[in-house]
Amino acid sequence: MVDYHAANNQSSTGGVQTYMEQENDWDRDLLLDPAWEKQQRKTFTAWCNSHLRKAGTQIDNIEEDFRDGLKLMLLLEVISGERLPKPERGKMRVHKINNVNKALDFIASKGVKLVSIGAEEIVDGNAKMTLGMIWTIILRFAIQDISVEETSAKEGLLLWCQRKTAPYKNVNVQNFHISWKDGLAFNALIHRHRPDLIDYDSLRKDDPVTNLNNAFEVAEKHLDIPKMLDAEDIVGTLRPDEKAIMTYVSCFYHAFSGAQKAETAANRICKVLAVNQENEQMMEDYEKLASDLLEWIRRTIPWLENRTQEKTVNDMQAKQEDFRDYRCVHKPPKVQEKCQLEISFNTLQTKLRLSSRPAFMPSEGRMVSDINGAWHTLEGAEKGYEEWILSEIRRLERLEHLAEKFHQKAAIHESWTDGKEAMLTQKDYETSTLSEVKALLKKHEAFESDLAAHQDRVEQIAAIAQELNELDYYDSASVNTRCQKICDQWDVLGALTQSRKESLERTEKQLESIDELYLEYAKRAAPFNNWMEGAMEDLQDMFIVHNIEEIQGLITAHEQFKSTLPEANKEREAIQAIQAEVQKIAQSNGIKLSGANPYTTITPESIDNKWEKAMQMVPQRDSALQEELNKQNSNDTLRAKFATQANAVGAYIQAKMEEIGRISIEMNGTLEDQLTSLKDYQDTIISYQPEINTLEGDHQLIQEALIFDNQYTSYTMEHLRVGWEQLLTTIARTINEVENQILTRDAKGISQEQLFEYRASFNHFDKDHSGALQAEEFKACLISLGYDVENDKQKRSGQMVSDDFRALLISTGNSLGDTEFARIMSIVDPNGSGAVTFQAFIDYMSRETTDTDTADQVIASFKILAADKNFITADELRRELPPDQAEYCIARMAPYTGPDAAPGALDYMSFSTALYGESDL
Repeated sequence: MVDYHAANNQSSTGGVQTYMEQENDWDRDLLLDPAWEKQQRKTFTAWCNSHLRKAGTQIDNIEEDFRDGLKLMLLLEVISGERLPKPERGKMRVHKINNVNKALDFIASKGVKLVSIGAEEIVDGNAKMTLGMIWTIILRFAIQDISVEETSAKEGLLLWCQRKTAPYKNVNVQNFHISWKDGLAFNALIHRHRPDLIDYDSLRKDDPVTNLNNAFEVAEKHLDIPKMLDAEDIVGTLRPDEKAIMTYVSCFYHAFSGAQKAETAANRICKVLAVNQENEQMMEDYEKLASDLLEWIRRTIPWLENRTQEKTVNDMQAKQEDFRDYRCVHKPPKVQEKCQLEISFNTLQTKLRLSSRPAFMPSEGRMVSDINGAWHTLEGAEKGYEEWILSEIRRLERLEHLAEKFHQKAAIHESWTDGKEAMLTQKDYETSTLSEVKALLKKHEAFESDLAAHQDRVEQIAAIAQELNELDYYDSASVNTRCQKICDQWDVLGALTQSRKESLERTEKQLESIDELYLEYAKRAAPFNNWMEGAMEDLQDMFIVHNIEEIQGLITAHEQFKSTLPEANKEREAIQAIQAEVQKIAQSNGIKLSGANPYTTITPESIDNKWEKAMQMVPQRDSALQEELNKQNSNDTLRAKFATQANAVGAYIQAKMEEIGRISIEMNGTLEDQLTSLKDYQDTIISYQPEINTLEGDHQLIQEALIFDNQYTSYTMEHLRVGWEQLLTTIARTINEVENQILTRDAKGISQEQLFEYRASFNHFDKDHSGALQAEEFKACLISLGYDVENDKQKRSGQMVSDDFRALLISTGNSLGDTEFARIMSIVDPNGSGAVTFQAFIDYMSRETTDTDTADQVIASFKILAADKNFITADELRRELPPDQAEYCIARMAPYTGPDAAPGALDYMSFSTALYGESDL
């Protein structure tokens, strides 16, 4: 049922009361006019039935059907929306009179003065009194509340008709009788509101019956206004009944004013739904962006955690280049996406708070904290992967060095052992003279000395092979095979040496005349030859150094070696002098030498050749050491260059971080000015990006040079990358905070001065400049703004500037109630962290000082669209709302299950409360 009256429980006052009193002075003589009485009977009967049918009943004879008072009471309940006292069901006259009196008492309670109308006359079926009573009801419930430009009742209804019909030709509404006889006024009213129902230009003033019938039929068919008069009754009467015409016209007024309410209600719903649809789209965008970013992190981490070892340094350097490409090309867009994700989340939460919607809770695992956690894991994997690559490059370099050293020593040893088995197994001493046997014995002793000298080399070969195995060298199998072969051969040589020695000792007693000179030559030549071989081996030894100190240590050792060369040369000359003495004695004594020294295979020529070769290696070693020294000096220059730039970048990032903290507290001017300043500041920071890129280039040169430490700076590239990303994220978050304040100001209607006052109070109590207030600081801030937290009211009592005023308020009785303050803290700090951010503070202050749409308002709007029903249908939604929002509602509204449910009924109440988080959709 459409509620025509918003204040039925209040008495009329002023001009309205005066008019009601005049109309209640019933003109008994006029009611005796048969034509007017006929018109009133039809009109009042139709008007009563238009309301009684809502209760499932009707009347046929107006003076008969109201005699028992039952339908009269029912009519009053329907049109007022209130319950009357319980009627008496008896059929005696007294019961009927009591029922009619209850109805008349209810009418009188609404401020209506009943003149000469008594219950007995209604029970007796007095037609003129019954019609007078119905007219009184119509005046009170259908006409009294009509108000146009501070006029009311009859004058207001007349003014409304004049306004609506003014543009139409041949229509001049001056009263409620003869102005309506030609029917054009009725048609004009319909055409003004529903031009699709009336072809006004086809109507003629000289055909009033056709005009009236057309208006009455269209109103009954399309506007749900029952036909209350016959065209012939109006046309055939010199002056139509004013009350009948007013009753009929009031129905048009309420029908069209209801349509306007429906339009307003539809607009409100459209506004609410548009906000909800926009928020849902932002939620979907957040979910997709979060899912894509988490998926990228999920795919990237296994790649960073892959520790598959490579065989060569070049292969590992290729992996290092892939990692550098990931750092410089693939990751930066994801850093921007992560920053945008946080900004979108904060903006969405701000919009939800501003529209009184529940906070957005992303799907499980897609919270901002989850993104940050996954990002932290990613960065940990990055650090571990980079460290692993560098350690692998060091390990492989070490392996390649050890492998080359192993094969070099093994080749030297294999060259030395070549032919030794054949020598040890020969039986030459069996046919030799005594001197030859003694020579063989001495030669064997020299060989044993040489064999013992080679023991260290064999142990070194075995130790290198063991280290290669421990470092997981990829070609350990071939190394182990070669090492095992050398060790087995060494054991054989030891056994053969012992066997030959025993054989020579058995014949030693038979051998004499050992040439002392040969013996001395052999004893001195063997260690000198071994020393030269060791020196040559050292001069050819490869080296790996990582800093200037290490190469300088090698240069110092080499200089010490060169300082021993004069003494070594004297030893060489002494050995050669022994051989010369042999020749001299042989010549002096006419001895014919058999050839080579019987005690050793080391000839003077071999000693000279090795000495000459060693002397050639010395300058080569000098050149190699000097080249490495130059390389280390270059590396040190790279270290210093990187350190200078890194120290400058680190100081810049730290300074900018501190400046952002000060700017967020000390910002002045309008929010738009602050936003412009912050964006200019952001552009200034972004313009520093080339310095970061330059530093990345220096860092790449350091890595390519295999420099692993830097004593000139405490900054690493990883630390600076993280600091730079934090700097960009911090300025972006500060800009987003100001943008959210602008959204709050525009949505809540907060003035710039209020925002300044809120910011000044917040900053005053934010003693540690942390950007958040602790509970006691927040309470003091509220008091400084004039809020009596205990009474939940705003008391603006001047500007408070210190905590001393809080003590003054408490001492004068304005205590801060714990219960009320706990309620406020639950609003601004729902997570119970004990701190209140500036955005939460602004949201609370704007909520306290502005009004927003509520679930009750949306329910009331839907109730208007539903024609006062507790449910609404899909057809009604499609008729009153735009298509997309109508389908949005239909898809989300639950079926209505109340006792008055109709087929296809939808529950708009639960839907409306769900929009504001008071229930679940």
